[in-house]
Amino acid sequence: MIDLGAVYQVAVDVADASGTPTNPADATLTIILPDGTTVGPAVPAPTTTGQLRVDYVTAQTGRHVWRLVTSGPTTAYADVFDVQPAAPDSIVSLAEARAHLNMRPDETSDDDELRGFIAAATRAVERALGRKVVRRTLVDRFDLRGPTTQVMLRNVPVQSITSVVSADGATTWNVADLQVDGETGLVTVVSGARLTGSVDITSQAGMSVIPDDYRLAGKIIIGHLWETQRGTMGVQLGDNDEAYVPGRSYAVPRRALELLDAALPGVA
Repeated sequence: MIDLGAVYQVAVDVADASGTPTNPADATLTIILPDGTTVGPAVPAPTTTGQLRVDYVTAQTGRHVWRLVTSGPTTAYADVFDVQPAAPDSIVSLAEARAHLNMRPDETSDDDELRGFIAAATRAVERALGRKVVRRTLVDRFDLRGPTTQVMLRNVPVQSITSVVSADGATTWNVADLQVDGETGLVTVVSGARLTGSVDITSQAGMSVIPDDYRLAGKIIIGHLWETQRGTMGVQLGDNDEAYVPGRSYAVPRRALELLDAALPGVA
């Protein structure tokens, strides 16, 4: 995962039919951006024979697809990379996760991979709770068959509504005319025109302060996933009294669910 505004390097090693590194006669790079548009950064001449390197400064969040084609020799390479917001939605910081894993200050080579684990743990906590924890801007779309004075936002808790606009952008509603119940997400029109048609409601959802037990649950999930993925010495699935439950994986340890006060498997 690459941060928005950071540099992603397209790296391709070109060789001839015998496997000997060689500089191609021509090379063309195309990057398909998340919005569907394309860019074609120039491919500089290699400083080391056969090694094509292109530094691309990311400008959009989301999935990027690139393809590099050469001639003389004729080759084609493709890959993908994902760009996250400069301020990612994370239940804990990278520094907190590293401290929880007892990493030394100079152990930074796995930071990019660890960010992915933090993102996964954040989503796991929010799924277990059934609500947003990290505060972010979200859009709920409603396709209303007729005028109505109430709709229910899907992402809670709601901190505020920032805009209400029809999907085609032709109609807007004054957010001051709306009342929102932060816990339930119920939006009520208290004055002005009723909501109708296809409507996008943009809101700020999540917690202003993330409780310590939620943060600890996130760190437990991060540590658990890190250990099981890497086969840490002495760690096995089922350790720490994690009873196996058919149909449920070990992605979220029971002790993390208890901190979240979420329903435990097999417990009515």
